[in-house]
Amino acid sequence: MPRPAPPRRRPAPAALDRGFFDRSVHAVAPELIGATLLVDGVGGVIVEVEAYHHTDPAAHSYIGRTPRNAVMFGPPGFAYVYRSYGIHWCVNAVCEPEGSASAVLIRALAPTAGLDAMRARRGVADERLLCSGPGRLCQALGITRALDGAPLDAPPFTLIARPGTPEIVAGPRIGITKAAEKPWRYGLKGSPFLSRPFRPA
Repeated sequence: MPRPAPPRRRPAPAALDRGFFDRSVHAVAPELIGATLLVDGVGGVIVEVEAYHHTDPAAHSYIGRTPRNAVMFGPPGFAYVYRSYGIHWCVNAVCEPEGSASAVLIRALAPTAGLDAMRARRGVADERLLCSGPGRLCQALGITRALDGAPLDAPPFTLIARPGTPEIVAGPRIGITKAAEKPWRYGLKGSPFLSRPFRPA
């Protein structure tokens, strides 16, 4: 009898390179939902992001280039890390051609790797509180200003493409006062790891 054919293995998801980010920030942002972000092997699946375009009054680049936001004006595919309200670090992915100064804020992850390290850094045990918010996420992954300008396709970062096409919801951005009504916040529908639920349409 002929031997049965071995089951086909699904190809491993590809790593995202800098070319992925050399597009409109509005194209990149929703496509990051479902991708995996790791820093030194610690991280998880991206479940929430926000897009910021250079024409957007809420974008740090709207006022022009400064020492703080200089990375946003550089080439795409690099991390822009800043401190929010003088307390929390936040990490963004720079998008669009050099000079555009647009970026995607990574707001929340579903933690999947290095949970013990995350719990130690955050001082909490509940998985839902480890990375549900940009400040919590950076604390859990050990992201600080030291990674500002670091390439997202090289260590300590690992960024892996999503394996399929998840169901994504969109809505107004949160935590800002300017242009907050723009529906440029994207999330994985039904995820318990969102920083805040999306309002029903």
